[in-house]
Amino acid sequence: MRKKNRRQKFEQVEVTDAGAKGKSIGKAPDGRVIFLSNAVPGDVVDVLTTKKRRAYFEGIATDFHVLSDKRTSPECSHFGVCGGCKWQHMGYEHQLYFKQKEVENNLRRIGNLELPEISPIKGSAKQYFYRNKMEFSFSDSRWLTQEEIDSDTEIEDRNALGFHIPGMWDKILDIEKCHLQENPSNAIRLEVKKFATENGLPFFNPRKQEGLLRTLMIRTASTGEIMVLFQFFEDNEPQREPLLNHIQEQFPEITSLLYVINQKQNDTIYDQEIICHSGQDHIFEEMEGLRFKINAKSFYQTNSEQAYELYKVTREFAGLTGNELVYDLYTGTGTIAQFVSKKAKKVIGVESVPEAIEDAKANALLNNISNTEFFVGDMKNVFNDSFIEEHGHPDVIITDPPRDGMHKMVVEQLLQVAPKRIVYVSCNSATQARDLALMKDDYQVIKVQPVDMFPQTHHVENVVLLEKRV
Repeated sequence: MRKKNRRQKFEQVEVTDAGAKGKSIGKAPDGRVIFLSNAVPGDVVDVLTTKKRRAYFEGIATDFHVLSDKRTSPECSHFGVCGGCKWQHMGYEHQLYFKQKEVENNLRRIGNLELPEISPIKGSAKQYFYRNKMEFSFSDSRWLTQEEIDSDTEIEDRNALGFHIPGMWDKILDIEKCHLQENPSNAIRLEVKKFATENGLPFFNPRKQEGLLRTLMIRTASTGEIMVLFQFFEDNEPQREPLLNHIQEQFPEITSLLYVINQKQNDTIYDQEIICHSGQDHIFEEMEGLRFKINAKSFYQTNSEQAYELYKVTREFAGLTGNELVYDLYTGTGTIAQFVSKKAKKVIGVESVPEAIEDAKANALLNNISNTEFFVGDMKNVFNDSFIEEHGHPDVIITDPPRDGMHKMVVEQLLQVAPKRIVYVSCNSATQARDLALMKDDYQVIKVQPVDMFPQTHHVENVVLLEKRV
């Protein structure tokens, strides 16, 4: 039989740091680390443990004896229940400090790297309302607050349009106001819920796999264009059309109104047919004179203004003079490739998602860029000797892999190709440090620049410039 995980209580624990996944850190009397989900460095708290492991505890702060001077009042009324913005209770300057510290710690401890002085993190001008894409889920059995559960009042309205409760795939928190995306995002979401409720449109039940309304995606662009995508579970035109027509009438600024009929077990739309109800099937983003066509399935950095800062750092680190052949690995829709192309002789982009490469090619044509080429394939299979032989030996390689970092075979090929410079863009400095450790005998870290793309969260991007050792 498994032993019961007995909860322990520790008193007067000083919270000293912020760590991975946005957890704050204290120490138990026996010296083990405690990871806390609801405290700020500088707090002194009583802790009730929720998990016990050989090397650490997880827990929640139950009583606060001293409140940290790093604290601030969260803007959002849903803070603490919604898992989206876990650092809202920490002042932004302190968020930046701990993000910078995490990058440096990962590079030193995991990578065991010799580092130059790390540049101060580039903070975001907008700390709220900075996202250009939000996805909301419908549910006919919304998450109830403790107050609602404890009250004697019968809860009649159980419909929700909002976010998943962390760790609960079938529970949705109904959102009144989200501080992540500019209006008309909130107004559209609230009007959708109001119309659907007043007209008896069935909200989705993921356990029973029934109901009309499944998800709602809203994309806003720097050009002012707006895309709205409904995901319906049932193909019910008499219920679907009045909703779509109503939203288009209420929000004439919507330039792309789309829908999907998805009867799969999951919400992914990448294998689904996108149907255009009105307007175009795409919107446009702009950056430094470049236009990027964004469809419902396109990937685009969700903080447009900070993406521009990130790309400027990447281009600067690449040190291009106009004579270099550049490889852009994990190119996505080719935004970085096109952004650096005017300073390069030629840019070769490689990506595993066929639709992304189609977007990259279309955007290059749109922008009259003739010195880029894009190829589809799994990086560890495509990026090989014959590919180099066919397309030329790169002077500079830019790599922007997913959170898991680069496959070991890709790192080995990078070392074999041995370009003069490598610019490594990462959304996970831990896996970045792991990869850099494999390269440190051949390459020296010249510059490190963290960039904050996601205020109020623990996530941070990092750009590293490597130069070949002589």
